[in-house]
Amino acid sequence: MRRNKTITLGEALNDLIKEYKLASGLKEAAVLNIWESVAGKVITARTKRTYLKDGVLHIYLTSSVVRNELMMLRDALKSQINSRAGEEAVREIVLH
Repeated sequence: MRRNKTITLGEALNDLIKEYKLASGLKEAAVLNIWESVAGKVITARTKRTYLKDGVLHIYLTSSVVRNELMMLRDALKSQINSRAGEEAVREIVLH
């Protein structure tokens, strides 16, 4: 059977993402990858767990020294992540 309307691969992928409601998971994965590149190897090595929920990036750290340093840099980190993501993906960063 032949289709009257053909769509591009990008449109097909967007339809698939909408159909299976994958947008939030893909956004979280993108933000976590951006976080690892912004933070660097030293901070990533001292990170136990990171996740994004409702625009809040939660970062669990093993070092209190790193936590205090990141506490002072939260706004700069948030703006770097959002600029690389191309949207306001992170509203707040919470350090645990």
